[in-house]
Amino acid sequence: MNTLLLLGIVLGVAVLGEGLARITRLPRVTGYVILGVFFGQSLIGVFDTTFITHTAIVNELALAAMAFAIGSELKAELFKKLGRSIAFIVVCEAFLAFIFVTLGMYLMNPDKLYQALVLGAVASATAPAATVAVLSQYKARGPLTSTILAVVGIDDAISLVIFAFATTIAKTILSGTQLSLGELALKPLIEVFGAVAVGIAVGWLFKLFFGKVRHPDELLIRLGASLFIILGITTQLGFSELLAIMAYGAYMANTDPMMSNRSLNIVNTLAPLFFAMFFILAGARLNVSLLPAVGLMGLVYTLLRMGGKFAGGTLGALLGKAPVVVKKYVAMGLIPQVGVAVALAILVDRTFGTGTYGEAGVNLATVVINILLFTTIITEVVGPVLTRFAITQAGERHDNET
Repeated sequence: MNTLLLLGIVLGVAVLGEGLARITRLPRVTGYVILGVFFGQSLIGVFDTTFITHTAIVNELALAAMAFAIGSELKAELFKKLGRSIAFIVVCEAFLAFIFVTLGMYLMNPDKLYQALVLGAVASATAPAATVAVLSQYKARGPLTSTILAVVGIDDAISLVIFAFATTIAKTILSGTQLSLGELALKPLIEVFGAVAVGIAVGWLFKLFFGKVRHPDELLIRLGASLFIILGITTQLGFSELLAIMAYGAYMANTDPMMSNRSLNIVNTLAPLFFAMFFILAGARLNVSLLPAVGLMGLVYTLLRMGGKFAGGTLGALLGKAPVVVKKYVAMGLIPQVGVAVALAILVDRTFGTGTYGEAGVNLATVVINILLFTTIITEVVGPVLTRFAITQAGERHDNET
Protein backbone atom coordinates (compact mmCIF):
# COMPACT_ATOMS: atom_id res chain seq x y z
CA MET A 1 0.00 0.00 0.00
CA ASN A 2 1.13 3.55 -0.68
CA THR A 3 1.99 6.05 2.05
CA LEU A 4 -1.10 8.23 1.62
CA LEU A 5 -3.44 5.26 1.92
CA LEU A 6 -1.61 4.08 5.01
CA LEU A 7 -1.86 7.55 6.59
CA GLY A 8 -5.60 7.40 5.98
CA ILE A 9 -5.69 4.03 7.71
CA VAL A 10 -3.68 5.49 10.62
CA LEU A 11 -6.37 8.13 11.16
CA GLY A 12 -9.05 5.48 10.85
CA VAL A 13 -7.28 3.52 13.56
CA ALA A 14 -7.25 6.74 15.63
CA VAL A 15 -11.05 6.74 15.56
CA LEU A 16 -11.03 3.15 16.81
CA GLY A 17 -8.53 4.18 19.49
CA GLU A 18 -10.89 6.89 20.72
CA GLY A 19 -13.68 4.32 20.95
CA LEU A 20 -11.43 1.94 22.87
CA ALA A 21 -10.51 4.74 25.27
CA ARG A 22 -14.17 5.57 25.91
CA ILE A 23 -15.03 1.93 26.60
CA THR A 24 -12.07 1.36 28.94
CA ARG A 25 -12.18 4.89 30.42
CA LEU A 26 -8.50 5.33 29.70
CA PRO A 27 -6.88 8.38 28.08
CA ARG A 28 -7.11 8.57 24.29
CA VAL A 29 -3.36 8.31 23.89
CA THR A 30 -3.45 4.91 25.58
CA GLY A 31 -6.00 3.73 23.04
CA TYR A 32 -3.79 5.05 20.25
CA VAL A 33 -0.70 3.24 21.57
CA ILE A 34 -2.53 -0.06 22.11
CA LEU A 35 -3.99 -0.10 18.59
CA GLY A 36 -0.66 1.06 17.21
CA VAL A 37 0.93 -2.04 18.73
CA PHE A 38 -1.82 -4.23 17.26
CA PHE A 39 -1.47 -2.81 13.73
CA GLY A 40 2.32 -2.49 14.00
CA GLN A 41 5.34 -4.33 12.74
CA SER A 42 5.32 -7.21 15.22
CA LEU A 43 1.61 -8.19 15.13
CA ILE A 44 -0.52 -7.81 12.01
CA GLY A 45 2.09 -5.66 10.24
CA VAL A 46 -0.03 -3.01 8.52
CA PHE A 47 2.37 -0.29 9.66
CA ASP A 48 5.81 -1.72 8.99
CA THR A 49 9.28 -0.28 9.58
CA THR A 50 9.52 1.20 6.08
CA PHE A 51 6.27 3.12 6.50
CA ILE A 52 7.30 4.37 9.95
CA THR A 53 10.60 5.62 8.49
CA HIS A 54 8.86 7.38 5.58
CA THR A 55 6.51 9.22 7.94
CA ALA A 56 9.21 10.60 10.24
CA ILE A 57 7.95 14.14 9.53
CA VAL A 58 4.85 13.31 11.60
CA ASN A 59 7.08 12.88 14.65
CA GLU A 60 8.73 16.23 14.01
CA LEU A 61 5.39 18.03 13.79
CA ALA A 62 3.98 16.35 16.89
CA LEU A 63 7.14 17.07 18.88
CA ALA A 64 7.07 20.70 17.77
CA ALA A 65 3.43 21.11 18.83
CA MET A 66 4.12 19.41 22.16
CA ALA A 67 7.17 21.55 22.96
CA PHE A 68 5.45 24.80 21.92
CA ALA A 69 2.48 24.04 24.18
CA ILE A 70 4.80 23.33 27.12
CA GLY A 71 6.76 26.53 26.55
CA SER A 72 3.60 28.59 26.27
CA GLU A 73 2.68 27.61 29.83
CA LEU A 74 5.98 28.79 31.32
CA LYS A 75 4.87 32.32 32.19
CA ALA A 76 6.58 34.54 34.73
CA GLU A 77 3.39 35.05 36.72
CA LEU A 78 3.03 31.29 37.06
CA PHE A 79 6.41 31.00 38.75
CA LYS A 80 5.59 33.91 41.04
CA LYS A 81 2.44 32.11 42.20
CA LEU A 82 4.05 28.70 42.62
CA GLY A 83 5.65 29.25 45.98
CA ARG A 84 8.48 27.21 47.41
CA SER A 85 6.45 24.03 47.95
CA ILE A 86 5.67 23.44 44.29
CA ALA A 87 9.22 24.34 43.24
CA PHE A 88 10.61 21.78 45.72
CA ILE A 89 8.14 19.12 44.54
CA VAL A 90 8.97 19.60 40.85
CA VAL A 91 12.72 19.42 41.36
CA CYS A 92 12.63 16.49 43.79
CA GLU A 93 10.19 14.28 41.88
CA ALA A 94 11.97 14.78 38.54
CA PHE A 95 15.50 14.28 39.84
CA LEU A 96 14.74 11.39 42.19
CA ALA A 97 12.97 9.51 39.39
CA PHE A 98 16.05 10.12 37.24
CA ILE A 99 18.44 8.99 40.00
CA PHE A 100 16.42 5.92 41.02
CA VAL A 101 16.06 4.62 37.46
CA THR A 102 19.62 5.47 36.42
CA LEU A 103 21.12 3.63 39.43
CA GLY A 104 18.81 0.65 39.00
CA MET A 105 19.48 0.29 35.28
CA TYR A 106 23.21 0.70 35.85
CA LEU A 107 23.27 -2.05 38.49
CA MET A 108 21.44 -4.35 36.05
CA ASN A 109 23.91 -3.55 33.24
CA PRO A 110 27.12 -2.00 34.66
CA ASP A 111 28.73 -1.90 31.22
CA LYS A 112 25.94 0.30 29.81
CA LEU A 113 26.08 3.56 31.74
CA TYR A 114 24.84 5.39 28.64
CA GLN A 115 21.67 3.27 28.59
CA ALA A 116 21.05 3.86 32.30
CA LEU A 117 21.41 7.63 31.86
CA VAL A 118 19.01 7.81 28.93
CA LEU A 119 16.36 5.62 30.61
CA GLY A 120 16.71 7.69 33.78
CA ALA A 121 16.22 10.91 31.84
CA VAL A 122 13.11 9.60 30.12
CA ALA A 123 11.76 8.40 33.48
CA SER A 124 11.85 11.94 34.89
CA ALA A 125 9.00 13.08 32.62
CA THR A 126 5.37 13.11 33.82
CA ALA A 127 2.46 13.21 31.39
CA PRO A 128 -0.05 15.95 32.20
CA ALA A 129 -2.76 14.76 29.78
CA ALA A 130 -4.01 11.74 31.75
CA THR A 131 -3.83 13.52 35.11
CA VAL A 132 -5.60 16.64 33.85
CA ALA A 133 -8.32 14.47 32.28
CA VAL A 134 -9.03 12.78 35.63
CA LEU A 135 -9.08 16.07 37.55
CA SER A 136 -11.46 17.53 34.99
CA GLN A 137 -13.72 14.48 34.94
CA TYR A 138 -14.24 14.60 38.70
CA LYS A 139 -14.40 18.43 38.88
CA ALA A 140 -11.56 18.41 41.39
CA ARG A 141 -10.78 21.63 43.27
CA GLY A 142 -8.53 22.37 46.21
CA PRO A 143 -4.85 22.69 47.25
CA LEU A 144 -3.93 19.18 46.15
CA THR A 145 -5.51 19.65 42.71
CA SER A 146 -3.82 23.04 42.21
CA THR A 147 -0.45 21.63 43.24
CA ILE A 148 -0.69 18.61 40.93
CA LEU A 149 -1.66 20.81 37.98
CA ALA A 150 1.26 23.16 38.57
CA VAL A 151 3.76 20.32 39.02
CA VAL A 152 2.80 18.37 35.89
CA GLY A 153 2.78 21.62 33.92
CA ILE A 154 6.41 22.41 34.78
CA ASP A 155 7.81 18.89 35.08
CA ASP A 156 8.37 18.36 31.37
CA ALA A 157 10.56 21.46 31.11
CA ILE A 158 12.86 20.03 33.81
CA SER A 159 12.84 16.64 32.08
CA LEU A 160 13.91 18.15 28.75
CA VAL A 161 16.97 19.69 30.41
CA ILE A 162 17.86 16.39 32.12
CA PHE A 163 17.38 14.58 28.80
CA ALA A 164 19.68 17.00 26.97
CA PHE A 165 22.47 16.35 29.49
CA ALA A 166 21.95 12.56 29.52
CA THR A 167 21.90 12.10 25.75
CA THR A 168 24.96 14.30 25.29
CA ILE A 169 26.92 12.15 27.73
CA ALA A 170 25.54 8.98 26.09
CA LYS A 171 26.67 10.19 22.63
CA THR A 172 30.10 11.00 24.03
CA ILE A 173 30.46 7.51 25.54
CA LEU A 174 29.22 5.69 22.43
CA SER A 175 31.39 7.71 20.07
CA GLY A 176 34.47 6.79 22.09
CA THR A 177 35.48 10.41 22.56
CA GLN A 178 37.83 10.95 25.47
CA LEU A 179 36.65 13.98 27.43
CA SER A 180 37.61 15.31 30.83
CA LEU A 181 35.03 15.67 33.58
CA GLY A 182 34.91 19.41 32.90
CA GLU A 183 34.33 18.84 29.19
CA LEU A 184 31.60 16.29 29.95
CA ALA A 185 29.82 18.93 32.01
CA LEU A 186 30.48 21.76 29.53
CA LYS A 187 29.25 19.99 26.40
CA PRO A 188 25.67 19.43 27.68
CA LEU A 189 25.60 23.03 28.94
CA ILE A 190 26.52 24.28 25.47
CA GLU A 191 23.78 22.17 23.91
CA VAL A 192 21.16 23.27 26.46
CA PHE A 193 21.96 26.98 26.31
CA GLY A 194 22.51 26.79 22.56
CA ALA A 195 19.03 25.35 22.07
CA VAL A 196 17.50 28.00 24.33
CA ALA A 197 19.39 30.74 22.46
CA VAL A 198 18.10 29.50 19.10
CA GLY A 199 14.51 29.47 20.36
CA ILE A 200 14.71 32.96 21.84
CA ALA A 201 16.48 34.37 18.77
CA VAL A 202 13.82 33.02 16.38
CA GLY A 203 11.11 34.31 18.74
CA TRP A 204 12.69 37.77 18.74
CA LEU A 205 12.88 37.82 14.94
CA PHE A 206 9.29 36.56 14.69
CA LYS A 207 8.08 39.44 16.86
CA LEU A 208 10.23 41.95 14.97
CA PHE A 209 8.88 41.05 11.54
CA PHE A 210 5.44 39.61 12.26
CA GLY A 211 4.44 41.16 15.58
CA LYS A 212 1.44 42.94 14.06
CA VAL A 213 0.06 39.96 12.11
CA ARG A 214 -3.37 39.01 13.42
CA HIS A 215 -5.17 37.04 10.70
CA PRO A 216 -5.08 33.30 11.61
CA ASP A 217 -4.17 32.14 8.08
CA GLU A 218 -1.23 34.53 7.85
CA LEU A 219 -0.14 33.73 11.38
CA LEU A 220 -0.26 29.99 10.66
CA ILE A 221 2.18 30.29 7.76
CA ARG A 222 4.60 32.45 9.75
CA LEU A 223 4.36 30.25 12.82
CA GLY A 224 4.97 27.15 10.71
CA ALA A 225 8.00 28.79 9.10
CA SER A 226 9.51 29.68 12.46
CA LEU A 227 8.99 26.18 13.88
CA PHE A 228 10.54 24.51 10.83
CA ILE A 229 13.48 26.92 10.96
CA ILE A 230 14.07 26.04 14.61
CA LEU A 231 13.86 22.32 13.81
CA GLY A 232 16.30 22.76 10.94
CA ILE A 233 18.84 24.85 12.85
CA THR A 234 18.85 22.60 15.92
CA THR A 235 19.16 19.46 13.80
CA GLN A 236 22.09 21.03 11.93
CA LEU A 237 23.84 22.08 15.14
CA GLY A 238 22.99 18.98 17.17
CA PHE A 239 20.96 20.89 19.78
CA SER A 240 17.71 19.77 21.39
CA GLU A 241 14.81 20.81 19.17
CA LEU A 242 12.37 20.25 22.02
CA LEU A 243 14.23 22.67 24.29
CA ALA A 244 14.58 25.23 21.50
CA ILE A 245 10.88 25.22 20.64
CA MET A 246 9.97 25.25 24.32
CA ALA A 247 12.17 28.35 24.76
CA TYR A 248 10.52 29.89 21.69
CA GLY A 249 7.06 29.30 23.16
CA ALA A 250 8.10 30.65 26.57
CA TYR A 251 9.62 33.78 24.99
CA MET A 252 6.42 34.47 23.07
CA ALA A 253 4.24 33.86 26.14
CA ASN A 254 6.21 36.31 28.27
CA THR A 255 6.76 39.08 25.70
CA ASP A 256 3.54 39.06 23.68
CA PRO A 257 0.72 37.17 25.46
CA MET A 258 -1.85 38.01 22.78
CA MET A 259 0.34 36.67 19.96
CA SER A 260 1.19 33.66 22.10
CA ASN A 261 -2.48 32.85 22.72
CA ARG A 262 -3.32 33.20 19.03
CA SER A 263 -0.40 30.96 18.09
CA LEU A 264 -1.29 28.40 20.75
CA ASN A 265 -4.89 28.28 19.49
CA ILE A 266 -3.58 27.46 16.01
CA VAL A 267 -1.27 24.75 17.35
CA ASN A 268 -4.03 23.28 19.51
CA THR A 269 -6.33 23.12 16.48
CA LEU A 270 -3.83 21.11 14.45
CA ALA A 271 -2.17 19.14 17.26
CA PRO A 272 -4.80 16.37 17.70
CA LEU A 273 -4.21 15.26 14.11
CA PHE A 274 -0.46 14.93 14.59
CA PHE A 275 -0.72 13.51 18.11
CA ALA A 276 -3.05 10.74 16.94
CA MET A 277 -0.64 9.69 14.19
CA PHE A 278 2.36 10.14 16.49
CA PHE A 279 1.13 7.81 19.22
CA ILE A 280 -0.23 5.19 16.83
CA LEU A 281 3.07 5.06 14.96
CA ALA A 282 4.92 5.02 18.30
CA GLY A 283 2.92 1.95 19.29
CA ALA A 284 3.65 0.39 15.91
CA ARG A 285 7.35 0.48 16.77
CA LEU A 286 6.93 -1.95 19.67
CA ASN A 287 8.65 -5.24 18.96
CA VAL A 288 6.54 -7.79 20.84
CA SER A 289 9.18 -10.49 20.40
CA LEU A 290 11.54 -8.46 22.58
CA LEU A 291 9.15 -8.23 25.52
CA PRO A 292 10.52 -11.36 27.26
CA ALA A 293 14.01 -9.84 27.03
CA VAL A 294 13.02 -6.38 28.28
CA GLY A 295 10.22 -7.60 30.55
CA LEU A 296 12.30 -7.73 33.74
CA MET A 297 14.06 -4.48 32.90
CA GLY A 298 10.72 -2.87 32.11
CA LEU A 299 9.25 -4.02 35.42
CA VAL A 300 12.27 -2.74 37.37
CA TYR A 301 12.12 0.54 35.42
CA THR A 302 8.42 0.98 36.25
CA LEU A 303 8.87 0.25 39.96
CA LEU A 304 11.92 2.47 40.29
CA ARG A 305 10.27 5.33 38.42
CA MET A 306 7.16 5.11 40.59
CA GLY A 307 9.39 4.92 43.67
CA GLY A 308 11.29 8.01 42.55
CA LYS A 309 8.09 9.94 41.87
CA PHE A 310 6.59 8.95 45.23
CA ALA A 311 9.77 9.67 47.21
CA GLY A 312 10.51 12.89 45.33
CA GLY A 313 6.98 14.24 45.48
CA THR A 314 6.69 13.52 49.20
CA LEU A 315 10.17 14.84 50.01
CA GLY A 316 9.54 18.01 48.02
CA ALA A 317 6.25 18.59 49.81
CA LEU A 318 7.97 18.14 53.18
CA LEU A 319 10.88 20.45 52.33
CA GLY A 320 8.52 23.04 50.90
CA LYS A 321 6.20 22.84 53.92
CA ALA A 322 3.16 22.09 51.78
CA PRO A 323 -0.29 21.47 53.31
CA VAL A 324 -0.75 18.05 54.94
CA VAL A 325 -3.09 16.83 52.20
CA VAL A 326 -0.47 17.64 49.58
CA LYS A 327 2.25 15.80 51.51
CA LYS A 328 0.08 12.69 51.71
CA TYR A 329 -1.28 12.46 48.17
CA VAL A 330 0.61 14.63 45.66
CA ALA A 331 2.84 11.78 44.43
CA MET A 332 -0.20 9.78 43.31
CA GLY A 333 -0.86 12.31 40.56
CA LEU A 334 2.63 11.99 39.04
CA ILE A 335 2.61 8.43 37.69
CA PRO A 336 1.46 8.67 34.02
CA GLN A 337 4.34 8.94 31.54
CA VAL A 338 2.80 8.87 28.07
CA GLY A 339 3.33 12.07 26.10
CA VAL A 340 6.72 13.71 26.45
CA ALA A 341 8.29 10.43 27.67
CA VAL A 342 7.25 8.66 24.47
CA ALA A 343 8.38 11.70 22.50
CA LEU A 344 11.80 11.45 24.13
CA ALA A 345 11.94 7.74 23.33
CA ILE A 346 11.24 8.56 19.68
CA LEU A 347 14.07 11.11 19.81
CA VAL A 348 16.37 8.41 21.19
CA ASP A 349 15.37 6.16 18.30
CA ARG A 350 16.03 8.90 15.77
CA THR A 351 19.38 9.86 17.33
CA PHE A 352 20.85 6.45 18.11
CA GLY A 353 18.82 4.05 15.96
CA THR A 354 20.29 5.15 12.62
CA GLY A 355 23.60 3.37 13.16
CA THR A 356 25.61 6.56 13.65
CA TYR A 357 26.71 5.30 17.06
CA GLY A 358 27.16 1.69 15.99
CA GLU A 359 25.32 -1.43 17.05
CA ALA A 360 25.32 -0.31 20.70
CA GLY A 361 23.40 2.82 19.69
CA VAL A 362 20.85 0.81 17.72
CA ASN A 363 20.37 -1.55 20.68
CA LEU A 364 19.93 1.44 22.98
CA ALA A 365 17.20 2.86 20.77
CA THR A 366 15.44 -0.53 20.60
CA VAL A 367 15.54 -1.05 24.36
CA VAL A 368 14.32 2.46 25.20
CA ILE A 369 11.37 2.51 22.80
CA ASN A 370 10.22 -0.97 23.80
CA ILE A 371 10.51 -0.35 27.54
CA LEU A 372 8.67 2.96 27.24
CA LEU A 373 5.81 1.55 25.20
CA PHE A 374 5.56 -1.52 27.43
CA THR A 375 5.51 0.48 30.66
CA THR A 376 3.35 3.29 29.27
CA ILE A 377 0.37 0.96 29.06
CA ILE A 378 0.92 0.03 32.73
CA THR A 379 1.27 3.61 33.98
CA GLU A 380 -1.71 4.83 31.97
CA VAL A 381 -3.89 2.23 33.71
CA VAL A 382 -2.44 2.67 37.22
CA GLY A 383 -1.88 6.44 37.08
CA PRO A 384 -5.47 7.64 36.58
CA VAL A 385 -6.71 5.22 39.26
CA LEU A 386 -4.20 6.57 41.80
CA THR A 387 -5.07 10.17 40.89
CA ARG A 388 -8.77 9.48 41.43
CA PHE A 389 -7.98 7.83 44.79
CA ALA A 390 -5.88 10.83 45.87
CA ILE A 391 -8.49 13.50 45.13
CA THR A 392 -11.21 11.33 46.68
CA GLN A 393 -9.25 10.88 49.91
CA ALA A 394 -8.40 14.58 49.92
CA GLY A 395 -12.08 15.50 49.63
CA GLU A 396 -11.52 17.50 46.46
CA ARG A 397 -14.03 15.72 44.20
CA HIS A 398 -17.10 17.76 43.29
CA ASP A 399 -18.78 15.50 40.76
CA ASN A 400 -21.39 14.10 43.18
CA GLU A 401 -20.40 10.54 42.26
CA THR A 402 -20.27 7.86 44.92
